[in-house]
Amino acid sequence: MNELEEVGGAPLSIDLDNGPELITTTLAEWAQSKGIALNHIQPGKPTQNAYVERFNKTYRTEVLDCYVFESLQEVRDMTAHWLRRYNHHRLHESLGRIPPVEYRVKQFPNLYF
Repeated sequence: MNELEEVGGAPLSIDLDNGPELITTTLAEWAQSKGIALNHIQPGKPTQNAYVERFNKTYRTEVLDCYVFESLQEVRDMTAHWLRRYNHHRLHESLGRIPPVEYRVKQFPNLYF
């Protein structure tokens, strides 16, 4: 989270589901120290965070469900490779059939990170 903050700046808030990985004292303390509000969606209402739900489904079906991993490093390496393809090469219908990085450059030419 600190790395993300350093790269893109601190958000005003973060929308989260209610999974156990996102209900932690460590995350709450970090967010509070940075002045970031944590907004938990209502249980059973994944559409309140549809963007993340869609991304999680895509990641799960295209990476996690496709391979038998032998180490955590292998998961990290495969994820890094997949994220590069997803953000730099994969055409996204919702962005006018261009990759997210290209879309960001077109929409925000002065934004650097």
